[in-house]
Amino acid sequence: MAKVVNYISDAFTELKSNVTWTPWEEVQRYTIIVTIFTVVLSLAIWGVDTLFADALAGFFNLLNS
Repeated sequence: MAKVVNYISDAFTELKSNVTWTPWEEVQRYTIIVTIFTVVLSLAIWGVDTLFADALAGFFNLLNS
């Protein structure tokens, strides 16, 4: 058990002293960019899906007529 505790302690020390963290302002800016891109892409996929669903429904209605 001591090895696990030592490993976790060393990992936290490594994260505090040897990792270069991105500045908080940059993280916030990239988060906003990713959120906007995700919303736009999901709306585009929803639109294409709706268009194809309507097209297929119209096609099958023509076949059943």
